[in-house]
Amino acid sequence: MPVHHLPPADHADAHVDVLIVGAGLSGIGLGCYLQQSQPTRSFVILEARGATGGTWDLFRYPGIRSDSDLHTFGYEFKPWVNRKSIAGAQDILAYLREAATEHGLDSRIRLHHKVTAVSWSSDKALWTVDVERTDTGERRQMTCRWLFSAAGYYRYDQGYTPQLPGIERFGGTVVHPQHWPEGLDYSGKRVVVIGSGATAVTLVPAMAEHAGHVTMLQRTPTYVMSLPSEDAIAIALRRVLPDRWAYAITRRKNIALQRAIWRFCQKRPEAARRFIRWANKRALPEGYPVDEHFNPPYDPWDQRLCAVPDGDLFRTIRRGHATVVTDHIQHFTEGGIRLKSGKELAADVVVTATGLNLQLFGGIAMQVDGEPVDFSRKVAFKGMMLDGIPNMAFAIGYTNSSWTLKVGLLCEHFCRLLAYMDDNGHAICRPELPSPDMPTRALLDFDAGYVKRALAALPRQGQGAPWLMSMDYRLDEQALRRGDVRDPNLKFSGPRRVQAAPVKLAARA
Repeated sequence: MPVHHLPPADHADAHVDVLIVGAGLSGIGLGCYLQQSQPTRSFVILEARGATGGTWDLFRYPGIRSDSDLHTFGYEFKPWVNRKSIAGAQDILAYLREAATEHGLDSRIRLHHKVTAVSWSSDKALWTVDVERTDTGERRQMTCRWLFSAAGYYRYDQGYTPQLPGIERFGGTVVHPQHWPEGLDYSGKRVVVIGSGATAVTLVPAMAEHAGHVTMLQRTPTYVMSLPSEDAIAIALRRVLPDRWAYAITRRKNIALQRAIWRFCQKRPEAARRFIRWANKRALPEGYPVDEHFNPPYDPWDQRLCAVPDGDLFRTIRRGHATVVTDHIQHFTEGGIRLKSGKELAADVVVTATGLNLQLFGGIAMQVDGEPVDFSRKVAFKGMMLDGIPNMAFAIGYTNSSWTLKVGLLCEHFCRLLAYMDDNGHAICRPELPSPDMPTRALLDFDAGYVKRALAALPRQGQGAPWLMSMDYRLDEQALRRGDVRDPNLKFSGPRRVQAAPVKLAARA
């Protein structure tokens, strides 16, 4: 994928109103919202890697694509005009970078800038931000009024690989999708993909186009559903309506459809299970053991449901180019993997599509008035701030729908919050728990392995609003888009000492 070249940083941005960490989907999105609603506000976007795009630039494995339709995964303010609704990484990356350029963000993005630590001073109403240049090793400090983490929720430098007994004996190539080597040749080779999530079901049909044979080895099945890669209604609407209107209508239609499917799965899980099984059975060869390989022991949407565009995974299985094996690994051998059933899978290439390592806020060390922050003891406020931490917000999208739907609402609310503080002369905004012993629960109600492994280190959520990580777009639309930014649990104040006006970001060509 082409690198989006941006101008080098200078010291004109040593102080800004808003410092955004991460130039991926969320960071670029917030930058666009700030430019639209508050064009005079100074901000920069710091990106640790050498290119923008986040996930869509990081992952390079074959077939990488969205598992949400781009009419909801795209930004509300920028129509998705590609014919493909389920799109590949290159098209998504082009869309993100085009949005950044259209909104004048190229001069505000600083590549190779990794935030290592942040410290808040209530006396100054400022964050001091320690930054390291990942290309030169240079270290510098910046200050900002607001810190916004758009760094996602997993580690970019390290994927998750479980203990695989005897893997050092294997004579072939082992690859993790998060670290795909350039030029890997698997033509005509025997490939085993370990895993059953979105990455695995993407890799199998993509690699099968050139591999000798691909085997998907899973311990537990995943719910998999075929979706059309093109949205016929969206295409029809674009023939008779301007792109913006057609996009808005399609987006509303797909939001309603996603929400209806999720609610149906939550309220009638057995009926949803039967429907998915029926659809899978129709898509697979006659007599295929559907219950063994595609009938999970948990309810639909306890984990994310995997979408396969135009049934490409099922089509690859029907053609005999791929096989699904549900078993446990006993140990690796020189030529493959021996399973607990006694069967051995021969392999030249093994892909460990075994998941992610969760890491909130990019692993940044944080202090508030000299005290280190333990995120596991914090509670999320409106899904975008943490109790006791002033002037800090973050973006985490939906786990049951398109990530960007939630991020867009959070960005809108954040911009309204900044405007309210300006209008009322407030410098500090801090959520406070109504009671220190308020009942809490896990931050994410999601049964995925990568979530369960990290729950103990994550913040918590409460039992009701505004201390919920809501996963319902309609409720969030009411609360974040239309609701008052004021809340009894949100305390506003000024700095303890009056500060000089912030330095504005210098415009650069």
